[in-house]
Amino acid sequence: MQEARRFLVTGLVQGVGFRPAVWHLARELGLTGWVRNGPAGVDIHLEGPATLLDDFATRLPGAAPALARIDSLKATDAARQPHRDFRILDTAVASTGENPGRHPVSTAIGPDLGVCPDCLAELFDPASRRYRYPLLACTHCGPRYTVTRQLPYSRAATSLAPFPLCPACSAEYGNPADRRFHAETMACPDCGPAHRLLDASGQPLPGDPVAGALALLRQGGILALKGLGGFHLACDARNPAAVARLRQRKNREAKPFALLAANLASLAGWASCDAGAAQLLQGPARPIVLLPIQTKSETLFPGVAPGLAHLGVMLPATPMQWLLFHEAAGRPASSGWTSEPQELLLVMTSANPGGEPLVTGNTEAQERLAGITDACWLHDREIVVRCDDSVVRGESRVESNPHSPLTTHHSPLTFHSRLRHGRGYTPEAIPLTTDGPDVLALGAWLKNAICLTRGRQAFLSQHIGSLDNAATYTFLEETVAHLLATLEVRPAAVAHDLHPDFPSTRLALELAERLEVPACGIAHHHAHIAAVCCEHGVTGPVLGLALDGVGLGPDGGLWGGELLRVQGSDCQRLGHLAHLALPGGDKAAREPWRLAVALLHRAGAADRVPGWLARRFPGRDLGPLLAMLDKGINCPPTSSLGRLFDAAAALLGLRAENCYEAQAAMELEALAWRHGPAAPDANGFLIQEGRLDLTPLLLGLAEEADPARGAARFHTTLVLALSEWAAWAAAKSGLESIALGGGCLQNGLLATGLEQSLRQRGLHPLLPRQAPAGDGGLALGQAWIARQLHMETP
Repeated sequence: MQEARRFLVTGLVQGVGFRPAVWHLARELGLTGWVRNGPAGVDIHLEGPATLLDDFATRLPGAAPALARIDSLKATDAARQPHRDFRILDTAVASTGENPGRHPVSTAIGPDLGVCPDCLAELFDPASRRYRYPLLACTHCGPRYTVTRQLPYSRAATSLAPFPLCPACSAEYGNPADRRFHAETMACPDCGPAHRLLDASGQPLPGDPVAGALALLRQGGILALKGLGGFHLACDARNPAAVARLRQRKNREAKPFALLAANLASLAGWASCDAGAAQLLQGPARPIVLLPIQTKSETLFPGVAPGLAHLGVMLPATPMQWLLFHEAAGRPASSGWTSEPQELLLVMTSANPGGEPLVTGNTEAQERLAGITDACWLHDREIVVRCDDSVVRGESRVESNPHSPLTTHHSPLTFHSRLRHGRGYTPEAIPLTTDGPDVLALGAWLKNAICLTRGRQAFLSQHIGSLDNAATYTFLEETVAHLLATLEVRPAAVAHDLHPDFPSTRLALELAERLEVPACGIAHHHAHIAAVCCEHGVTGPVLGLALDGVGLGPDGGLWGGELLRVQGSDCQRLGHLAHLALPGGDKAAREPWRLAVALLHRAGAADRVPGWLARRFPGRDLGPLLAMLDKGINCPPTSSLGRLFDAAAALLGLRAENCYEAQAAMELEALAWRHGPAAPDANGFLIQEGRLDLTPLLLGLAEEADPARGAARFHTTLVLALSEWAAWAAAKSGLESIALGGGCLQNGLLATGLEQSLRQRGLHPLLPRQAPAGDGGLALGQAWIARQLHMETP
């Protein structure tokens, strides 16, 4: 007996080849009907015997494309329709004889993906009509999020709309058996966007753009090239003068650059790459992955990552990047060369002068990058949404959390933590354990990102940046508008940091007033722990270690090293790090030597300051600093762990001033990494009534003759102290799960050491994975708390 059923599939099911997979399965089972994209997901009408309809529902998850993610599959009985076969309907075509009505948007668009093997083979095949065409894509790869204006996902809703398909592309687009069936961003040289190489004045350069771009790089020039979410700046990584020139032009004195290599074989000898890192590098997301530097690299690439122990490395994500390596290899006529070592290595950094947002437009690139680049290689496919590269740290081991009711979407072969959330991952939805009100959260000041919840999903935006210039604030406003419009959400509340002077706070208050919804101020460190709870699906109480720089606490104090008890919207402070004065306020974060002086002063060792300063930083004028500390003038106290990292680096003589945020702390970690493990100082800390004091450890660093040994001992002792502190709270509270959040957890030695130490004590550490541990993930925690506050409000 023939039956009819309607299936609605939600999740990441558009732009990933889901409808062709449905078509193949339905035809294999001999079912009739249709499938189409809709605002709520993928809509399927099937007719056939009940047993085969049941088989379809059972087999669909296994038949789905690798890039798809099914969040729900709902089946309802339907009226039979006169179908002779199974068809794929266009998104805009209504089902035959039926008006299903308008569903609220509940689907999502996938992230941008690196070039798939099939497209790569076409790119390098002289017989292919897409040979060396730098904008080829298919259902399995290419841009998604950054070219999409609205949902449902269709070509008309992307920046490819101005490029009608040629007959050959139309045939592929309409063939369900072709991998380009309804590949909305597909193109070819006959009908797709064009590319060209322009000189510094904006005039087209003659000849092949790929050959011209490579020649410029080999001559030591700086090239701007258009990527998926914005422009990159590139130069020859083996040319120290070119790297120094890029630093000078971009006004980036010491902050590390990323390197672009053709493949894993090209990394041999200068960076260590284990199986976990290799999997991340070669995966479709193509993030920047931090790899340990080998000794050879320090002389081979001077100026790329000065003073650090890790390099940020990426493999080609776009056809344009691949073509540079193809040209350098002599244009081999097959794709076999892509796994062989290649000599070409490039610095690849975001094209954003002066800390401003990433450049995305062609005209914008000519204007904003003037004086930085020597040439610009661009194309005519518009970038709708700017999205910077993701940065991750990976390890080769399986992570499992039996206490979490949620399944993460990471590969089972490895785990990684995201240091910057962007291209390749945005806008993946983080699943929530329960349904609830839609909430918008606007993050903080530094490393800003926003979060929007919709039903049982949380969408963390791409990295926006620090809100210290007008252009980045405009980017924040654009991101809010785009996310609200794309997901068609009207939030029931707007969350923000407690700090009243943050630009994100001001925007949140304006939006709340405009939307006539409540604004929720969320404590900074509560939000850090809440973000981890949200990721792991925590519903009960947990302990939390919030370890970061400085954030405003509910009491108005400058928090940053906190032991908390968190249960949803409730947060109790159980303890904190001993307070350290910030002589000069914010200036102390830029000049770590001031924090070292403050530490010695707090320990009653002010008389040792002149001698220490003469040894570590000769010529530095102490001036009135001790008098300021004596009188407490402009010396606000903080419990920040980040500032203790700065103090430790300064006490060892590593750095008096930071050229970029967390530079001293990163160099301290690098020194400890190179040294290797050191025995912790069991007498280097005190725990009294919930307060953790590391003064004994830090005092010892002031006299340490070997800075590397001191850096290693600082890390191992800190891990011991924090784990004992947490164990004390666990014994007192009866709680075993401990959420670890805050920017200090981006330190790999601290994060892995603390995780292992807590597990050895029988505790269950929860670390951030899908959201950055620092302020880049803060909005996720804000949204999680605000949802619960809204549900609790009568």
